[in-house]
Amino acid sequence: MKKKYVWMLAAILIICGVTTVSVSLSSCEKANAQEDNPAPKVESTELIRTSQSWDGVELPDYLQGKPELVAVKYEFPAGQKLGWHHHPVMNYGILVQGELTIIGQDGREKTVHEGEAVVEMVNTIHHGENRGSKPVILYMFYLSQKGLPLAVQHPEITE
Repeated sequence: MKKKYVWMLAAILIICGVTTVSVSLSSCEKANAQEDNPAPKVESTELIRTSQSWDGVELPDYLQGKPELVAVKYEFPAGQKLGWHHHPVMNYGILVQGELTIIGQDGREKTVHEGEAVVEMVNTIHHGENRGSKPVILYMFYLSQKGLPLAVQHPEITE
């Protein structure tokens, strides 16, 4: 019912001494309020869709065999660096706090900011640094297989 008809009906019922108006009116008001203020809807935002790592290199084909999906939360204190390493499997992540700079062995850099997605290099040596003043929190997702390491460390490389 439209609002003006509801009010007219309510006025007639009050004049006639009907006391159940508040229930009917309340139901109508709730319906109108729902029309004016619809419930919030689920929203989705695609953060990244790519076939390349952050340095522009094409990702390798998928591995053969049964997949193993791994999710890892990393926390980097301010000023902390990871050692040189490479990933034998594809991985990508979402930086939820801070800024992380990824440095390739060739000197190329990528700084990932809070809320951004990143696709890591595969089979390319690199390391990460938190050059910021607050801790970095990073969620990474690996497309692996049972028995494969997520990363291979290279302690022989010094800066």
